[in-house]
Amino acid sequence: MTENDSGFNGEELRLHSKRLGRELAMQFLFQCDMRQEMPDMEKWEECSQQLREEYALHDNRYARKACDYAETLFTGVTVNREQIDATIRERSENWDFSRLSLVDRNIMRIAVFEMLFLPEVPPVVSINEAVEIAIDFSGERAGSFINGVLNGIKDTLTRPPREAVEKL
Repeated sequence: MTENDSGFNGEELRLHSKRLGRELAMQFLFQCDMRQEMPDMEKWEECSQQLREEYALHDNRYARKACDYAETLFTGVTVNREQIDATIRERSENWDFSRLSLVDRNIMRIAVFEMLFLPEVPPVVSINEAVEIAIDFSGERAGSFINGVLNGIKDTLTRPPREAVEKL
């Protein structure tokens, strides 16, 4: 099947739509932090257009699912930011939260949002995805650090770490 047949390019085939949504959300949250702006839908529309071009996303179901998931993530992180950041601070022992790189901080925010507020995503999936994204965007050491922090958070949860839980 060629690119024209599938509507996908090589980058799209590499990533699951939720994985791409996590990357898009992280990049948007990072951009907002760099500009010291709060994320909103208007800024998302601008940023998502740039990201669609960067990832060479076609206007198809895959891209829509990824962008929809990114919106869920950045909205959830924005609304619950204080609780998410407090949770990260509790588990990032010997690290001043303000010294975390913006990339690493936003990767962890997304994973913690999923673990605390999206029961349909197993915590270990959130952790694995965060570690892989950290390695891709920030390096091996960041991946190890994020893995340690997020595993500490996972261990405080009252739900199964390897199972999705149905929404009520």
